[in-house]
Amino acid sequence: MTARAWAELLRVSALFTVPGDALAGAAAVGRRPNRSTALAVGASLCLYEAGMALNDWADREEDAVDRPHRPIPSGRITPRAALTAAGALTAAGLALAARAGRPALTVATGLAATVWAYDLRLKHTPAGPAAMAAARGLDLLLGATATATVPATATASASPTETATVGASTTTKAPTTTKAPAPPARAAVPAALPAAALLTAHTYAVTAVSRHEAQGGSTTAPLAALTAVAALGGAVVRDRPGEGKRAAAPARLLVTALTGAYLRTAGRPLAHAALNPSPPLTQRAVGGGIRAMIPLQAALAARAGAAGTALAVMGLVPLARSLARKVSPT
Repeated sequence: MTARAWAELLRVSALFTVPGDALAGAAAVGRRPNRSTALAVGASLCLYEAGMALNDWADREEDAVDRPHRPIPSGRITPRAALTAAGALTAAGLALAARAGRPALTVATGLAATVWAYDLRLKHTPAGPAAMAAARGLDLLLGATATATVPATATASASPTETATVGASTTTKAPTTTKAPAPPARAAVPAALPAAALLTAHTYAVTAVSRHEAQGGSTTAPLAALTAVAALGGAVVRDRPGEGKRAAAPARLLVTALTGAYLRTAGRPLAHAALNPSPPLTQRAVGGGIRAMIPLQAALAARAGAAGTALAVMGLVPLARSLARKVSPT
């Protein structure tokens, strides 16, 4: 029972929506995931879970009325334990980010500050959705800066070395560059900003709906979120500047398929909530919006040319769906 209580407090079923932030960030700067990317994923997971624990600690009195079954109001976890966990997880996240380099630590510090400000102060203010959205955008930038901090090798974006044999002698030709080199660490944030902006916009829309999940009654929020999701889907499948017809057909098909998965996952429950804004359907719309982050992250990675990363991110979908049946992500 203790393990289940902590699983509910930390929303473990929503954890699978986190690694894709850093992986999409790595793809946005044209790098393959590396050791620093893994550190960024670890930092993101810790800071996300810190936010979950702090959220329930801050909302313990409100949950005692609206959600008495939650771990803290039900007495299964003490407020002190939840707050201690939030502090320890924040420290662990910053420590992991520090190992990925100073740029990553800078972004992680901003992310941690945003998480704490949201839970303790901004959640129930008009700035709440913007703060939550900013946290997701910063999480993607954390992966971008951490990945780009590792110097790219001279042949990272080159074709394999070509060897020509003439008689008994062997000469090695210089590798041929097939695409523009990845940006340096200082350019990681500008390179990743478009992807971060799309993820931020999605998070804002879902968070605006979540403000009504306990009482329901809002048709405007899910309808606005549904409109935003449709617009974001169109923005993802649109060619990036400079691509035009150069984008290969298989790559375009992959981006289209992943965007379709995003639209289905987020759009259907939002449409139901707009038609009937009851608490259960509103909560289902929020859960769908959270799970839709995975195909959105995958689509962003595929859009940046990282098909392998995109497919790896999509591999988290069945895990998230399976665990969501046991532990609610909201």
